[in-house]
Amino acid sequence: ATRTKSADVERADSGIGQMPARKWRSRASETLSSLQAWEAHRPCTDCGERDLPVETDVQNCNQRRADLCEKCRKRRTERKESVLEFVNTEASYGEDLRIIKEEFYLPMQAAGLLSQEQLQGIFSNIQELIDLNENFLEILQEEIDQAFDQGDDDLMTVCIGEIFLEFVNMLPAFQTYCLQQSSSVNMLNALEKEKELLRIFLNVSQNDNTALRRMNLRSFLMAPLQRVTKYPLLLSRIIKATTEYHPDHGSLREAKSRIESHLEHINMKTKQEGNTWTLRSFRQDSKKKREVINIEMRETALKTVGWLREETRFVMEGSLQLAQPPDGQWVKKGSKTLKFQNMQVLLLVNMKRVSESSLESAEPGPVKDAVLVLIRDKNNGKFHLLREPLRLSNCIVSTDPDCDDTFELIEIRREAFVFRDSDRARTHHWFRQIRRYSRELGSWKKRRNALPNIMISTPHTRP
Repeated sequence: ATRTKSADVERADSGIGQMPARKWRSRASETLSSLQAWEAHRPCTDCGERDLPVETDVQNCNQRRADLCEKCRKRRTERKESVLEFVNTEASYGEDLRIIKEEFYLPMQAAGLLSQEQLQGIFSNIQELIDLNENFLEILQEEIDQAFDQGDDDLMTVCIGEIFLEFVNMLPAFQTYCLQQSSSVNMLNALEKEKELLRIFLNVSQNDNTALRRMNLRSFLMAPLQRVTKYPLLLSRIIKATTEYHPDHGSLREAKSRIESHLEHINMKTKQEGNTWTLRSFRQDSKKKREVINIEMRETALKTVGWLREETRFVMEGSLQLAQPPDGQWVKKGSKTLKFQNMQVLLLVNMKRVSESSLESAEPGPVKDAVLVLIRDKNNGKFHLLREPLRLSNCIVSTDPDCDDTFELIEIRREAFVFRDSDRARTHHWFRQIRRYSRELGSWKKRRNALPNIMISTPHTRP
């Protein structure tokens, strides 16, 4: 009887009355309506706008693209096309380089039509360009394949700008080729008139070799010039289709600026050498002008130290004020008593290559050497060295808290220099970088014995 009575009073709604239940259903219905309204005007994942059309999974099976507004869909499509154009044209350029080598250079060399010196004069550093193109294209293709494998059909994870900056050392190779182009064509014209067998070989190749597409050798030799001038245009298209929030946006702009600066530098060099031809000109701004100056200083520094370009890293470069103190008591007198002069300073590090297969290793090798190159401000259109480079393996770098706006570099048994930057924080950054590489090189024991102990153990000198 007790069980029956309990069952009679058991509530069918599990403790929720009719009025609360109606309110709950009403609130749930309002929430569902709100969610449906938000879904109908959900923000675009790229730009945040709320002008997306109402779509279902049936209408668009790709949910990721359904979260984009029409403008961003078109932008992604344009970006994908621009990225693929960059990679495909790089592959086509590489094929032209292969034709130059396999259809012209090697047959002419094997037949003995020209001497090795004549071949070098016509084809310049074509092998270096081939190696650079193969490495560059391999990395680009790997990025494309990886994006497709991960389901990134729009190639949004492909960062062309970052890859281009990793291979920025290919630009000096283009410069070498471009500067020799005029003399290469003149030599080819002269040899073609002089050597009948060469003239016959070039005519037969153009007419009968289907791989040449009825193009002559001169047309193929223009391929590197055409490619290097097309980089800014291709990068501009990708930049236009890349939102400013994309992680590669800044790298794309920097890559475009770097290539344009190198093109202006090539034009400047051609004028200095008396050539009449120039590459495509680009609008210069102050930043590009500074970069052109930096390129010229780097070339001067590399020529001075005699290092290979691929083994050299430019750690820091810029303007510093330099003074040579008459004695070691300048700290007590203060840096105001020193006479400073403006100087362009470059910190170069020679690194051992870890792998011969890659242009730039992700993990740099050990430091072989490090130098400071001191260059006077430009005079008569050229840079001049103040003196031979300062090898950090023979130097001690120190600073004093009483003169924290400067640092001192002492070349053992020779000279002492005091440096400072107009910005104190940048002065400290220069000091830390120079001290770091100075400590990695040479024997500190020998350097300690080369100087009076009082100069080493002074409490005011930071280690």
